[in-house]
Amino acid sequence: MGLDILFIIKAIIMGIVEGLTEFIPVSSTGHLILTGSIINFQGKFANMFEVVIQLGAILAVVVLYWEKIKNSVIEFFTYICTKGKKGKVGFAFGINIIIGSIPAMIIGLILHDKIKSVLFGVGPVVIGFIVGGILLIVIENKFRKNKHSIRDIDKITPIDSFKIGCFQCLAMWPGMSRSASTIMGGWIAGLSTTVAAEYSFFLAIPAMVGSSALDLIKYDYSTMNLTYVLALIIGFVISFIVALIVMRKFIDYLKKRPMRVFAVYRIGAGIIFAILGFFKFISM
Repeated sequence: MGLDILFIIKAIIMGIVEGLTEFIPVSSTGHLILTGSIINFQGKFANMFEVVIQLGAILAVVVLYWEKIKNSVIEFFTYICTKGKKGKVGFAFGINIIIGSIPAMIIGLILHDKIKSVLFGVGPVVIGFIVGGILLIVIENKFRKNKHSIRDIDKITPIDSFKIGCFQCLAMWPGMSRSASTIMGGWIAGLSTTVAAEYSFFLAIPAMVGSSALDLIKYDYSTMNLTYVLALIIGFVISFIVALIVMRKFIDYLKKRPMRVFAVYRIGAGIIFAILGFFKFISM
């Protein structure tokens, strides 16, 4: 089988969409589902492809925050080896990430297949866009300007982490957005917007790697061909590069402005796609 150029172009589009949307509060999975529906990039390979390019975006977190991740891992094991005499900060950070990951891990293991079969469609995504957008506005208005906001990621407590982890579970509904869900949980837990956003980046690593592992293990690799392999490589690299750029810009944006613009975009996009679905321009 020869190289399918049109398929590669579609893979490039999906990689760009993933990189643009993974770390801003608009739902990357929702956008991938909608984009895949529009450009007819669907099926078992497309589902696996989306998992791989999401890992490309996660790699951007590792690269951008390499020093923090490296130091935390070293301190985590130093704390254990020295029986608490050294590495307290890194150990506490690691424990927080573990605690924050537990709710999504439990629900994901129990309901992974059910969620995939019921919620991964255009209709649920459209509803998630609108509901998530409304929640983003309501929670930001109530909690964002908390005078007691935590402005240092190392000041987050295990209780804060658990609250945020519970909110992260909302992201299992495509369209709700993992970034938006964890940031909203961060606001409620008392985190400043930038700290909540950065914590959502770190919390994404175990959440996305764990979820992706389940999908990748189940995929039938006997169907792979040259086009598929090249699409995976290109999609992964593009999502990584775009996500790296977007993450930096996103944090700079949050230091100056609220997230209401993303909520308005979500609600507007949800309404537009609902109208398109109603008139049968897209399949709901």
